[in-house]
Amino acid sequence: MNKKSGFEKFHKGGPKKGAALKEQFRQEKKEETRKRKAFFEQQRADKAAARNSGFGSEAPAPRGARTPKAGNDRPAKPAREEGRPSKFSKEEPRGARPAARPAKGPGKEPAAPKRTGTPNDKDAPKGSFRVRRAIGDTAHEARPTAAPDAAPDRKPVTRARKEAQMPLNKYLAHGGICSRREAADVVKSGKVQVNGAVVTEPGYKVQADDKVTFNGKKVTPTGNLVYILLNKPKDYLTTTDDPQQRKTVLDLIARATEERVYPVGRLDRNTSGVLLLTNDGELAQTLTHPSNEVRKVYAVTLDKPLTKAHFDEILKGVPLEDGLATVDSLAYADSSNKKEVGIEIHSGRNRIVRRIFEHFGYDVKGLDRVIFAGLTKKNVPRGKWRLLSEKEVRDLKFFKKGKK
Repeated sequence: MNKKSGFEKFHKGGPKKGAALKEQFRQEKKEETRKRKAFFEQQRADKAAARNSGFGSEAPAPRGARTPKAGNDRPAKPAREEGRPSKFSKEEPRGARPAARPAKGPGKEPAAPKRTGTPNDKDAPKGSFRVRRAIGDTAHEARPTAAPDAAPDRKPVTRARKEAQMPLNKYLAHGGICSRREAADVVKSGKVQVNGAVVTEPGYKVQADDKVTFNGKKVTPTGNLVYILLNKPKDYLTTTDDPQQRKTVLDLIARATEERVYPVGRLDRNTSGVLLLTNDGELAQTLTHPSNEVRKVYAVTLDKPLTKAHFDEILKGVPLEDGLATVDSLAYADSSNKKEVGIEIHSGRNRIVRRIFEHFGYDVKGLDRVIFAGLTKKNVPRGKWRLLSEKEVRDLKFFKKGKK
């Protein structure tokens, strides 16, 4: 039995459908591919035969010789001799020197080679030297350089001179008033005075001995001033040095800055909460002076509930050995737990909160300062610190009396 082709096994004499049509297309494509391949193979064979028959009995031309074109009567260029370097060869006979190229134009002398040199050449005079170069048939001369001692005598710009010429808007920005861009509008508004005179030009150069004021308050550039807010824990002393080598608040901020900072105000060893440290002496004086009435809020934990009678007496004022102690406000932290109260004062007298409650026979078990001059310990864990923002520094410097 004869083996059927790929198409015949699907076709039984009826109309071609489905797989029979697919097989027919595949066979036709296969046949076209075979014919195309045979055509290209024949072309390659014809080209190879033509190349082989072109040489005939003649020997191939030597390397480097040019074959004359049809219709060109000029003789072909002879082949390059063995051992002779070509025009474009990088190899040159050892010891050979290229000849000087003759100058362009009839009757011209060969151009002198370029002279190279530096201002330090012995032949050249100090401060000037000349180099000739040939361009076409004209020699151009380079301009002499200026002598080193001919430069104008300029004074070096020192840091002191630079600071003495600080623009007024930059001076205000460094003083913590506002940003440099906002300072330009502040100056134009006429709120800034220099040596008692109103200046409305933001680019005015401030000298080192000038006195600049904003709304009547002196402005001092911050420079390297540092402002650190610390959430002080218990058992740390609010001091810069302790003869007994006990723990101090400076141990907690040892990595905060290399500047020497000081605590603003004091917190007892057993008192925790907000503590500001800075090297800005003017700000520290402002925040601790009694006349400024800086606001402070404490959370107090007592050994027993605070009675209503004592609550009212504290609001009226408590007579102490150093005078009457008044509070701004007093409240229970939780109505169900009257051992915990919140007290707001502006007095900076020593241990004032503890002495108020001890006057009525209470023992203060816990004392935590939660607000100082508008600063809070929010997002600052116990024993940790953070630097104040520019806005916080501006608020501290220009707060209103009794509002912080």
